[in-house]
Amino acid sequence: MSPADTKSAQKIGFLLLPEFALMSYASATEPLRAANLIAGRELYRLSIFSPDGGSAPSSSGAVVPAVPLPSRGTGLDMVFVCAGGSPRDWHHPAVHACLRQLAREGVRIGGISGGPYLLAAAGLLAGRDFTIHWEHAPALLEAFPDLAPRQARFVIDGNRITCGGGIAPLDMMHALIAERMGADFARRVSDWYLHTQIGEPTAPQRASLAERYGVHHPGLLSVLAKMEETIEMPLDRTTMARIAGVTARHLDRLFAAHLQTTFLEQYRRIRLQHALRLLRQSPLSISEIAVATGFSSAGHFSRLFREAFGRAPRDMRRD
Repeated sequence: MSPADTKSAQKIGFLLLPEFALMSYASATEPLRAANLIAGRELYRLSIFSPDGGSAPSSSGAVVPAVPLPSRGTGLDMVFVCAGGSPRDWHHPAVHACLRQLAREGVRIGGISGGPYLLAAAGLLAGRDFTIHWEHAPALLEAFPDLAPRQARFVIDGNRITCGGGIAPLDMMHALIAERMGADFARRVSDWYLHTQIGEPTAPQRASLAERYGVHHPGLLSVLAKMEETIEMPLDRTTMARIAGVTARHLDRLFAAHLQTTFLEQYRRIRLQHALRLLRQSPLSISEIAVATGFSSAGHFSRLFREAFGRAPRDMRRD
């Protein structure tokens, strides 16, 4: 960016949906505030919007004042959609229309945490490289099977910017500030927040399999990875043993020794956890979720779900 481009304030909007994550929002907006303070002038001018034009409640209960959706020709440079909660609560045709209009005007459109789901619903992610918070990824894949998010911390693909949320917006804003003001200035902003380890865009959103399961046996880790990849069409124990390079009996011993469970129980636990995410994050019916998680029938799925979580799938969805 040329020096002339830094003379006027860049106008950045944040569109907050009810139940948005306050941490994600703060991680995105605070670096811009610090940039203004460090520069001693207004580099970034923020506007906060909500679907109904009223104050936006966060998932923690804190409320952020907001104004109605931006109209045509507002001169915004970027707009980020911040969404949390469930995709069932994200049906906002007016928001979709607004985002499409902004995109036609050349505004860079971004999504944070669940925000990329709304970009997808608005038709703005076709053919794009993008990410979304790992918790929302299953629902997005079910709703938009032609799209393929990757589990990166953030992705900048031209005029589309997506971020997994949490504290990852700190890394994303470091990149965007560096893009405009240079790496040295961006480092000063990050240092303001003691953000000394800047995450790479492609860094994973979640801990590694070894960290999540507390195991380090290579064969067992390869089986756990394959379990997470084959939820809809589970593989049998013999096939999984071949993947691990051991016999089926030795695979049983590995699960007992390292995870204090059986092959079948661990596989079922992974599939039921995925089903729980789909119940909370997608509009799929109970029968469709049963199929998507590899169970033979809705009745069989419901019985196992109740045994695992103490409540029927239908009751869990009512919350």
